[in-house]
Amino acid sequence: MHTTRRIALIALLCLFNLQALAEPAESANEKRSVWDVVMQYGDKAAARLMPRFQFAGVNWPPQEVTLLALKDTRLLELWALDNGTWKHVRDYRIKGMSGIKGPKLREGDRQVPEGLYRITELNPNSSYHLSMKLDYPNAFDLAQAKIEGRTDLGGDIFIHGKAVSRGCLAVGDNAMEELFVMTALLGTDKVSVLISPKDYRFRPLEPLALDAPYWVRELNERIAFNIRRFPLHKK
Repeated sequence: MHTTRRIALIALLCLFNLQALAEPAESANEKRSVWDVVMQYGDKAAARLMPRFQFAGVNWPPQEVTLLALKDTRLLELWALDNGTWKHVRDYRIKGMSGIKGPKLREGDRQVPEGLYRITELNPNSSYHLSMKLDYPNAFDLAQAKIEGRTDLGGDIFIHGKAVSRGCLAVGDNAMEELFVMTALLGTDKVSVLISPKDYRFRPLEPLALDAPYWVRELNERIAFNIRRFPLHKK
């Protein structure tokens, strides 16, 4: 890594006071830390991302980020908050994703959940290169499950590298390096993930399927409300 960029990365890590860097490894087999990953890929990730942020008119690293995942087009959009305005930075292809449109209901259904989530953990020792864990099930998921008496909701939903996935979002190794380093620099509390069955910025809400839970309508309305914070842009 170039000395100047290494110093800049170290300064940024100290500035953002990452809790993740201080967390102990979960097992003796985990050899890499978040710090190790940032030092290994940080220069390369920054070199790819900084021109994108400059073109969007956003400082690097940004204040806050939302990752917008669209199931129907298998696209992951990166948006950064700048002086109260959300600006589009770049798109990533979702290379691996199982299931169909609709929320995750139970363990083993291979569905990617839908809704607004947060990043809770950075995993530098993932079997899929690198990964970021989502807070599924969130409060909305838990509330609907309680009403319906569902108890085995599943978990361990990640955005990760490689190109295959069961219930998670695989975006490839290069993209995952960028997202991992960026999230490490910001802190997980500054990164949210909005997963939608389709792009409600120009597609209407549809009538529910006959076998869909009644609350999916409310979920889609919440997703549509959140997704419209991000203006349409040319692909």
